[in-house]
Amino acid sequence: MYVTLFLLSLAWTVPSYAGRKLVAAVLTSDITRYKEAHRAFVKTLAQKGLDHNKVEIIVQTPNADPISWANTIRKFNGIGSDIIVTYGAPVTLAAVREADNIPIVFVDVYGPVETGITRSMTAPGRNLTGVSSKVPMITLIKAANDIKRIKSLGILYNGREIGSVVQLKEIRRLAAQMGFSVVEYNVSSGSMLDSALSSLTSSGVDFIYAAESTLVTRSLEKVISRAKDKGIPVISHVPEAVDKGALVTLEVNAFEQGQLAGEYVSAILQRKKQGQIPVATPKKVDLAINLKTARQLDINVPIQVLSSSTKVIK
Repeated sequence: MYVTLFLLSLAWTVPSYAGRKLVAAVLTSDITRYKEAHRAFVKTLAQKGLDHNKVEIIVQTPNADPISWANTIRKFNGIGSDIIVTYGAPVTLAAVREADNIPIVFVDVYGPVETGITRSMTAPGRNLTGVSSKVPMITLIKAANDIKRIKSLGILYNGREIGSVVQLKEIRRLAAQMGFSVVEYNVSSGSMLDSALSSLTSSGVDFIYAAESTLVTRSLEKVISRAKDKGIPVISHVPEAVDKGALVTLEVNAFEQGQLAGEYVSAILQRKKQGQIPVATPKKVDLAINLKTARQLDINVPIQVLSSSTKVIK
């Protein structure tokens, strides 16, 4: 599969595709899991026989802000894209608003219904379908609580990224049910993150939950290191987190998400109506435990938690 990479610029030159279908892909940000999913997407299209003679793919990773996301989608409209593939909830929402009835296939959206992106999981409606990355928040919180009773949970989230907000709301509901308190910090800049970490790590929280957001994902090493210095474990749904030292994660497989998106784009190019294709949910979900981090924090991980985990870092 031949992939043409366009860098962001003020002026685009409209290329000639000589009858090939044009698939335009946009990543919310340049984080690892989106790149992995896109590689799997490209590979799946090739396996479906959609090589460079039939499909041209262009990719953009704009600045991580609403104006840049919207401008990118408008540019995709202007060059006559046949399908738009979006990675992450923020840029998917921009595509829903800006795409001129062009079919949209989204990838790695936490809670498509909760974010307002789709009407339902079985019949998404409008001009889109895609792959959900939503997994049960209760599974992650229960695993953490079984390791160490949660009395207070710190949360780092970004109010400008809808998936992050959905995760925050889910934790609030669980906190009310399970009887623990929540300390929330809305972070959308590096200085805000530094301030939040200083406050959180001295507030007596038992865990810090790193919600899905571009800033927090890019700053995972800092978040985990600062928390470890104060003896506080980090939990998350972000796939990179456990490998970087988080204690517990519940994560979907980025490669599988890309494969599913590739299958959906192939189906749409064969005239299947995207709004009638159910939203896919990946089957490969890992409850991951980092025993090295547990030892560093002098935390005992009960055998029942290890038995229920599918990935253990020793």
